Amino acid sequence: MKKSLMVVILFILLLTACGQTTPESGDQKVGLLVPDTISDQVWGTKGYKGLLRIQTEYDLDVYYKEGIHTATSIKDAVKEFDKDEVTLVFGHGSEYAQTFNEISSDYPDIHFVCFNSQVQGDNVTSLNFEAHAMGFFGGMVAGHMTETNTIGILAAFEWQPEVDGFFEGALYENPDAEIIIEYTQDWNDPDKALEVLDSMIDQEVDVVYPAGDGYNVPVINSLKEQGLYAVGFVSDQSDLGENTVLTSTIQHVPALYELVASRFFAGELESGNLSFDFKDDVISLGTFSPLVSEEYQASINQQIEDYKSTGLLPNEK
Repeated sequence: MKKSLMVVILFILLLTACGQTTPESGDQKVGLLVPDTISDQVWGTKGYKGLLRIQTEYDLDVYYKEGIHTATSIKDAVKEFDKDEVTLVFGHGSEYAQTFNEISSDYPDIHFVCFNSQVQGDNVTSLNFEAHAMGFFGGMVAGHMTETNTIGILAAFEWQPEVDGFFEGALYENPDAEIIIEYTQDWNDPDKALEVLDSMIDQEVDVVYPAGDGYNVPVINSLKEQGLYAVGFVSDQSDLGENTVLTSTIQHVPALYELVASRFFAGELESGNLSFDFKDDVISLGTFSPLVSEEYQASINQQIEDYKSTGLLPNEK
């Protein structure tokens, strides 16, 4: 009899351990809006993985909608989420901020979350990656590994903080380097990015930072074909070629989703503009290429640890 009772207890424990609903999460539901698709294997996929992590951790209902990028489509999607009693909505990008600011007071029972924006309202939060530091350490690797002393930053827009960071990090590591910066003015224009890449290569660039998640994969593949190097962007892109991708500047979006959900369910999610950095374990460098010496890997990892503890980049000490 005792043995049977123990088996039942263990079975119940196993069931509750898988996707346990906490008192904080209760019967709440979470929604996700993505501007394009969850199947792009870069930004959209990261948001979807974050949603799935929340679903698994808290055993609750989740909803998502793709191709939501206009004010009208955002408002319609939020109205549907409200009918489904969703209480936490992630708008996976900066394009949601303006509409969330506008409609937040109409939905006091929903907390709205977007990225890399300026927001207002008691129930709106923007999650901002401290991308300057991320770019800085990626730039250091590029400055260390360039053989032609010519490095390219192939970014989407001028406002990206990782661009300035990469520029500063590359010059800090290698004051003799020339940094060429070009912009596509579009996150998702691989043809334009490859055209710019060809121009950079004509100028003897041998390390490129493709800072746009809609075109970084074809750019890295082109660099691989030509025996040149890249620093990956947003994801760990070492799988595209360990002798091509020197390292990657990673934003751990799924981990940030889970962190935000835990704060929300505990009643501790602040409104306004929040920043996250290396110290929050949502930004890191990725796998190093075997071409990068173990000695240098240890050096830059130590400098990242120093930054996490002091808040000072190597050029600010």
